[in-house]
Amino acid sequence: MSKKVEDIKKVAVVGAGTMGSGIAQVVASNDREVLLVDVSDAALDRGMQIIEKSLGRLLKKEAISQEENDLVHNRITTTTKFEDLGDVDLVIEAVFEDMGVKKEIYNKLNNVTREDVVLATNTSSLPIIEIAVSTSKADKVVGMHFFNPAPVMKLVEIIKTLATSDETAQFAYDFALALGKEPVMTKDSPGFIVNRILIPMLNEAVFAYQDGVGTPEDIDKAMKLGTNQPIGPLALVDLIGLDVTLDVMDTFYREFQDSKFRAAPLLRQMVRAGWLGRKTGKGFFDYS
Repeated sequence: MSKKVEDIKKVAVVGAGTMGSGIAQVVASNDREVLLVDVSDAALDRGMQIIEKSLGRLLKKEAISQEENDLVHNRITTTTKFEDLGDVDLVIEAVFEDMGVKKEIYNKLNNVTREDVVLATNTSSLPIIEIAVSTSKADKVVGMHFFNPAPVMKLVEIIKTLATSDETAQFAYDFALALGKEPVMTKDSPGFIVNRILIPMLNEAVFAYQDGVGTPEDIDKAMKLGTNQPIGPLALVDLIGLDVTLDVMDTFYREFQDSKFRAAPLLRQMVRAGWLGRKTGKGFFDYS
């Protein structure tokens, strides 16, 4: 029997970082219980602080009431134990982009979750089929790629692998709709839709700067004014993280074996220098 969106009462979100905490907030804001899972109490505390700050901003803008704020907060519980996931109806995994770590998590999920539970990964570029076949229920594994910040961004990419059943893919699409999101269906190909187009464009902006085509300020100004983008490409690389951008480019190059996905040498040099963008205070722009 195929899973129905209305049957989903309790959702586990694995990973309490920026994406995981944002997804947990979205799910809890849409009348579902959330079990937020991470490896340590410290990580869970940080995740809850992110949620509290996000809800606080909405409260200040009067986008939600104090009662709604309290309800969302009360719907989220935390745990470091995978054994606590025995009664969840859906799992959304949002840990960092490392295939080894993800496989280890799916091996645990495989052992503790019910047979009918859909396992959704929030990966932005890793091959989902490789994650899926590390479980005994590859037909129940699907991509649900939320965008940062998850409470604000409307888009969710639903990614169907070779093994994902039509029912699982449709369920994920319908669940995204139930969360008030705008889903698109795509297949398990590197970068899916958005990053397949976006990341090479950002990489080309790095090449343009490397080749002396313009300063970072002028490259970003040109793209903002010339193509109506809300943020320039180099500022966006700084926001995403130069290391993350490089990882995605390297994944594309490895998967497609096509030289057009070669990362700009300057991008690699800056990552080696530890200039990773906003999170380190320095990237193409200075945030110190």
